[in-house]
Amino acid sequence: MGEQQKINEENLIDIFKALSNVTRLKIIQMLKQPEMNFPPQIHIHKKDNFPGGVCVGDIREKVGLGQSTTSQYLSLLQKSGLLETKRIGQWTYYRRNEDVIKQLESFIDKKL
Repeated sequence: MGEQQKINEENLIDIFKALSNVTRLKIIQMLKQPEMNFPPQIHIHKKDNFPGGVCVGDIREKVGLGQSTTSQYLSLLQKSGLLETKRIGQWTYYRRNEDVIKQLESFIDKKL
């Protein structure tokens, strides 16, 4: 989370694989504007230093999938670098990794 991740050709493949599923793509899109797409995150506070984080349960409810599938999708998006995660109390929160998304945007602009 705190460390900057640089994308390379190897993890570009993981990123494109993660985005090749309509539900995973929808999750990334919804997390772009979490305040518009999800209910207020009442268990996350400023002191937690994780703005834009959305709990797994709210993501699962929005995409309409089971807990197991939702967790697998979020894990894949996190491993690709597209999402960051933080455990706060008994809840796990996810948000977009904007640094990696900007790098992906730059790669597509310059190389594709």
